[in-house]
Amino acid sequence: MTVAVVDDHPVVVEGVRTWIAQDPRARVRIVSAGADLNAVRRGAGQSADVILLDLELNGELMLGALTELVDSGRRVIVFSQHVDEETVRAALDAGASAYVTKQEGPQFLVDAIVETAQDRPAVPPAMAGAMLSDQRPHLAPQERAALLLWFQSRSKAAVAERMGIRETTVKQYIDRARVKYGQVGRHAASKAALLARAIEDGLIRADDIEDR
Repeated sequence: MTVAVVDDHPVVVEGVRTWIAQDPRARVRIVSAGADLNAVRRGAGQSADVILLDLELNGELMLGALTELVDSGRRVIVFSQHVDEETVRAALDAGASAYVTKQEGPQFLVDAIVETAQDRPAVPPAMAGAMLSDQRPHLAPQERAALLLWFQSRSKAAVAERMGIRETTVKQYIDRARVKYGQVGRHAASKAALLARAIEDGLIRADDIEDR
């Protein structure tokens, strides 16, 4: 599995390289590293399985860039010095697959990369703390839109055509929604279970399901 690291501190990038190299699973490879977001948009990191994104680059919070990357179908883990619950929730609301603080160490970071690359839940400590008081998953707008169209009895191919994206991206959005429900301990393996969860949480209204 491959990862693109976006961080403006070379010492952090080298630390991540070392942590990954020392991991006994030895299945993670960095394909791009540095502070240039264009490297993951159009450069060497554009095909990476996971993007590891520093939430603050050159003094600016990257929530907008995070949303853009998620909306384009990318799996993004936020790796940040910010530890407050408000920031963690904001990143999850923007669609981050996981949130790891820079104080949490190599095990949590590498675990998050491995699990996220395989569309499995990853809940590092800071993320778990932020989620304790909120048992609803944090779905990105595109994930919610894909779910609604899919619940309207559309095929994934039809959803892709409606949204102007690839069918594989639609599947990623739906799979990620399932993963995020798993992260809060509310698994939804079937389409019916996922629909019930979404209605229960007010993410989708029952009358929204009627095909238009």
